[in-house]
Amino acid sequence: MELQGQTEDTTDGNEVVDRVFTAANVISFVRLCMVPLFLVLLLQGHGIAATVVFALAASTDFLDGQVARRTHTVSRLGRLLDPAVDRLLMIAGVVGLLIVGRLPLWIVLLVLGRDLALLVGAAYCLRRWGARVDVIFAGKVCTTLLFVGFAGLLLNMPLLPGLGLVDASWLPGFGVQSVSWGIWFIYAGLVLGVATTAYYVRAMLRAIAQAKSRPSEERHG
Repeated sequence: MELQGQTEDTTDGNEVVDRVFTAANVISFVRLCMVPLFLVLLLQGHGIAATVVFALAASTDFLDGQVARRTHTVSRLGRLLDPAVDRLLMIAGVVGLLIVGRLPLWIVLLVLGRDLALLVGAAYCLRRWGARVDVIFAGKVCTTLLFVGFAGLLLNMPLLPGLGLVDASWLPGFGVQSVSWGIWFIYAGLVLGVATTAYYVRAMLRAIAQAKSRPSEERHG
């Protein structure tokens, strides 16, 4: 999420193109189609198939971006579609797990609330001040940990014994009940998510301060 050196028409040294039909965009579109497929399979009780679809969609998260950069076809559509698919997959994962009773409500609200806050903040920075806020590596790691955790909870095996520290159903893994190994990846993702959110907020404030110091024509031109 480094702000310096990024403009509306360049990304990591690659010129942004207006093409729609690129290999990277096709990959993003296929991943997008996997989101409703995952939900249908999960809600119809096909847990293993739903896990496979979710794992494929999540594990190819890096692929579309890498293809776009290596083939110099970073597109305006792709810069919107790629993160949108990630967010939709995240929403589908937490909501699906909540529906099947494998994820407590507070985790769902925390994950979705963080995503919404960062989305609104980044959109405000771009629209109001012309400052683009990109994802840092730690943010990608956070998303990966959550995706791995979701896949583990979807698979729901093997189960690990709880730590027996507290008797609270809303803290799976810390009670006596056995839980999927995936819950520990989710906890790690939540901790990293809090840390990266603090970084993003500081970066947004810094970007706004830098934008305010530039002439108005430069900001909007």
